[in-house]
Amino acid sequence: MAPDEGMLNQGAQAPQGGLRIRRISATPGHSLELGPDGAPAPRTGPEYAKLIDISRCIGCKGCEVACKEWNELKVEPTENFGSMQSHRDLGPDTWLLMRFNEIEVADDLQWLIKKDACLHCEEPGCLYACPSPGAIVQYDNGIVDFNQEQCIGCQLCVSGCPFDIPRFSPETKKVYKCNMCVDRVEAGLEPACVKTCPTNAISWGTKEDMVALAERKVEGLRGRGFDNAALYDPAGVGGTHMMYVVPHGDQLDEYDLPANPTAAPGALAALGNLKQLGASALGLGLLATALHYLGFGPQEPESETVEAAHPVPAGARSEPDGGGTGMDGGEGGRRPPQGGGANA
Repeated sequence: MAPDEGMLNQGAQAPQGGLRIRRISATPGHSLELGPDGAPAPRTGPEYAKLIDISRCIGCKGCEVACKEWNELKVEPTENFGSMQSHRDLGPDTWLLMRFNEIEVADDLQWLIKKDACLHCEEPGCLYACPSPGAIVQYDNGIVDFNQEQCIGCQLCVSGCPFDIPRFSPETKKVYKCNMCVDRVEAGLEPACVKTCPTNAISWGTKEDMVALAERKVEGLRGRGFDNAALYDPAGVGGTHMMYVVPHGDQLDEYDLPANPTAAPGALAALGNLKQLGASALGLGLLATALHYLGFGPQEPESETVEAAHPVPAGARSEPDGGGTGMDGGEGGRRPPQGGGANA
């Protein structure tokens, strides 16, 4: 029996007592058990996801307010720039933004409203690009989280994200994004945006349940004349943990959604190979040192006895320090007495 939509919005309960980590940035092959192909082992707990039904969103921005309030983000000043958006773009203190795009469909002007935030990719490009160990983690439940204490501000995660989500703060020199209210999820609660949505446009539950719910929603939209309605859960990033039901699936660019996003784990794999190469080189160096010691023993210091290049003949008087004929005359560079001579 399919789960009720209202029950899904209340959220399946997440296990309490800590979150199991699935991947860690710049740490290939970390403590998480790996499968035979080197990929992370199957999950031991539920995999969660948010589902955004764009057709039910009224653009009230209640989710924006809830996000800022729960995460204690700064309230940034707004401006009128000819749009219903509260801000022009995401920012280090704006992790969620309702985007409003006007398009003309069959001579009819329509708003395309999209809840813009981190999609929490199964194959996270930000994590693969990050060179700082532990700055980005992916939990076993699918949430991708940033750890600002380990962030070095290089912004490679910004370049690695195919959705252009992370934002750099010039003030703190750190990068920020939506963390899916991971503290609420760990406590068995739904994210704050899900809790506050008045039209149930945002659903929360296991990934399996959300995909099933999306399929029913897409079928309903097609029955209402939206022939190109689709579920946005791109395979190029392994699927996402924030998905969209898109009424106009043939116009993804109008929603600012890339049609075929990808995230290559090559950077993480290359880093692992470099670490292995460095460890091998260090091991070979230590082995060569040990073999040299066993074969030749410790090196004896050279004798400090230095023979004179020009031996002094027996009975000859050695010159005092600074000896030799000085420019002022006299032996040893000594001046003749002043005022001396026959008049003394």
